[in-house]
Amino acid sequence: MPMPPVDLSGEANWTEFDAPSLVGASLRFVSGEPEGDRYRVRYYRNADGALRARIWFGPETEGPPGHAHGGSMAAVMDEVLGLAAWAAGYPIVVGNLNVDFRNLLPLQQVVTVESEILSTSGRKVMVRGRICKGDTVYAEADCLCITIPEQAAAELAGKH
Repeated sequence: MPMPPVDLSGEANWTEFDAPSLVGASLRFVSGEPEGDRYRVRYYRNADGALRARIWFGPETEGPPGHAHGGSMAAVMDEVLGLAAWAAGYPIVVGNLNVDFRNLLPLQQVVTVESEILSTSGRKVMVRGRICKGDTVYAEADCLCITIPEQAAAELAGKH
């Protein structure tokens, strides 16, 4: 039986943003099934231009009974933080992702993923993010991204 519609609306000062289009259809592990039972995702930019996402963790992400698997949360962080770098103008691949799990994330609720670019140095782009709802933080992550050549970025995005 299909899951009911999920409200992924953003905040009043957010603008909807098609972040996955930056990298092409083949790199949409998390956001590839908008009506699926795994994840449902909608991307936004806030007033400062930082990437935000509303994400619903469906029954196919289950780990501990009734809660999202840590690997499903890490996959979300990988996609969102990587896309945050792409959205900021840095075509990248993820070199290292460190996730700290803070609380169990109940299934079938909509949460927010926040991201920010911390620094850039040479080919390195550091991105930080968190999965949260209100004052509850479910996971925090630091992501070391490595920029890739323009030709490789075009091939990944299917624009070669």
